[in-house]
Amino acid sequence: MNKKWTLAATAVLALTVGTGVVTAAVKSGNTADQIKYSNNGQTVTPAASAVDIDGRLYLPVRAIGESMGKYVDWDAFRQSVSLTDKPQLTGKYFLQEADLAEGIKMGIGSSLTHIPGDPDNVFYSTADRGPNGQVDVNGVTVRTFPLPDYTPTVYKIQIADGKINILDRIPLKVQGTDPVTGKAAITGLPNIKGRDEAPFDTKGEKELAYDPYGLDIEGLAYNSTDDTFWISDEYGPSIVHVKRDGTILERIVPKGWASQASADLVPSRETLPAVYNKLRQNRGAESVGITPDGKYMFMAMQNALRNPDKKMDNSRQVRIIKFDLTTLKPVAEYAYLLEDTTEYTNLVQGDIVVSDMVAVNDHTLLIDERDKFPGDKAQLKRIYAVDLTGATNILGKYDDATAAGKTLEQMTLTDLRTNGISPVSKRTILDAVEFKFPYEKIEGLSLVNGDTLAIVNDNDFGIGSTSAENGTELWTFKLPYTIK
Repeated sequence: MNKKWTLAATAVLALTVGTGVVTAAVKSGNTADQIKYSNNGQTVTPAASAVDIDGRLYLPVRAIGESMGKYVDWDAFRQSVSLTDKPQLTGKYFLQEADLAEGIKMGIGSSLTHIPGDPDNVFYSTADRGPNGQVDVNGVTVRTFPLPDYTPTVYKIQIADGKINILDRIPLKVQGTDPVTGKAAITGLPNIKGRDEAPFDTKGEKELAYDPYGLDIEGLAYNSTDDTFWISDEYGPSIVHVKRDGTILERIVPKGWASQASADLVPSRETLPAVYNKLRQNRGAESVGITPDGKYMFMAMQNALRNPDKKMDNSRQVRIIKFDLTTLKPVAEYAYLLEDTTEYTNLVQGDIVVSDMVAVNDHTLLIDERDKFPGDKAQLKRIYAVDLTGATNILGKYDDATAAGKTLEQMTLTDLRTNGISPVSKRTILDAVEFKFPYEKIEGLSLVNGDTLAIVNDNDFGIGSTSAENGTELWTFKLPYTIK
């Protein structure tokens, strides 16, 4: 008997948010357990059985999509399903640099960007604030900096023959003298006593000096209109404008920040909303992206703000802010909804983070979202294509809790709908867990020619590692389509 193959409509299928299974919701009908399936001549087994209703077979969208080798994403706010072809892994490259000191490995990988016009295998990357760790001193955990004079640096790298080669080093510096180093080079030490984590020496016994120009650099973006970099910094949180030679030109900070730090050598432009002062320590401005035309810059926080308090560490709402690069003022802000940990095993909501970004254009971003686990324990290591079209501009709204309303971070999904807030739309373009990417911190993401993805991990300078290897890998993937 010939049967008509169809995808069930929303009246028949119920999709659960996130990675949940799509199930057939029917009042009558028989399951078709004996049906055999193939895709391009290869036998496949869907995750769920089809249902025979009046001579027609209905198969859950997720089951048929995944059987065809596609990613399947459900957007509950827009009641839409996205099917996306999976990429092909095309290369693995390893960093093989000498250690910085005993027990401290060379580090890059906190960011990754490709400059148009450069060879396809040449990128720029950064390490973060330098080697750091934590020790317990008399029952108190303190942050240690074993190399306090480390200078945050931009690295020009090349991938070839299975290796990551460093072509150039661009240390960050001020036009003048940094009060900690006594020279132009800055450090990765915190800025403001009582606000940032207190820095200590290796043993955690001596508190180190604070550096008003210190940066915990994470994201890196390039502006072709003036040949400069913009770097996202976790301390401020801030976004730092840097010349190609590493000279820091200016710093975008939240309202009220400049009065707490004496940093006369770098103009501090307080154009970030004051609510960004409520960041969770070490979960600040993690990623930055600039549109190819140089008109707009986007920045995303790593986690939800502590707005109004620490309880918001388990909020799913992360803020993405959009700047006009001509005025350096924000023009829009959007809610990015992190994946729901109830769809995973033993994941804490606060441990899912945003780690990097690419601005494809003024309405399309690529976002790196991940959990904190490496290797076989990892469950979430995804690159999403993010569509801002139709997302609600919340700039200047939901920053403060009132008797009549909640902050963005306090809202449930029902609250978002009640307030007419549509988060950005997400669809998976890479699931690195499926490819068994071995590391926790995919922190660098780049797109080349619209169809080649590159990801790299941050090895945290190998602090606590017992491996002789550097532990930094860059992987490339070919997309079966072009993102424009």
